[in-house]
Amino acid sequence: MTQARVLGCAALVAVFAVDQATKFAVVHGFVAQGQPPLFLTPFLDLTLEWNRGISFSLLPQDTSKGIWLLLGFTLAATALLGVWLWRTRAPLVGLGLGAIIGGALGNACDRWAYGAVVDFLDLHAFDRHFFVFNVADAAINVGVAVLILDGIFGRTWESRPAETKN
Repeated sequence: MTQARVLGCAALVAVFAVDQATKFAVVHGFVAQGQPPLFLTPFLDLTLEWNRGISFSLLPQDTSKGIWLLLGFTLAATALLGVWLWRTRAPLVGLGLGAIIGGALGNACDRWAYGAVVDFLDLHAFDRHFFVFNVADAAINVGVAVLILDGIFGRTWESRPAETKN
C-alpha cells in the first residue's frame, strides 16, 4: 500500500471516529435541542442543531425520499473520492482525501441514523453567528484546503523525474 493510501486511510478513520464520538457525546449528554448554548470560548459555543440539508442547511429534506436522495448523493461522491484516494501517489492528496471521506461518511451516518446531520459548534463574533458545524464539516473543509494547496504548490508523484520514482 502506498504512503498516500496509508495517510488517507488513517485520516479517514481518525476523522470518522472523532466525529462520531463527539456527536454521540453531544446527542446523549451534553446538550439538548432548544437548550441555551454552552459557552466554550468568546467565539465558540456548544449547541445542538439538526441540519436536514447539505452545507449551510441548503436544500433541506424532511421526507424519507429526500433524505435517501441526499444520502445516495453523499455515498456516490464518497465512492468517487475513494477511487481518487486509491489511485493517488501524493501523500498530501491522500491526507486531504481521507479527511474529506471520513467527514462525509460521518455526516452520512448521522443522516442514516437520525434523518439529519448533528451540528453542535456555533461559531460567532461581534454578536453575529456564522454557522453551526461539527468535526466532519471541519475535516471536509480542511481536506479541501489541503487539496487546493497541493494543487497550487504541491509537486505530485507524476510530475517528478523518472529517476526518483520507485
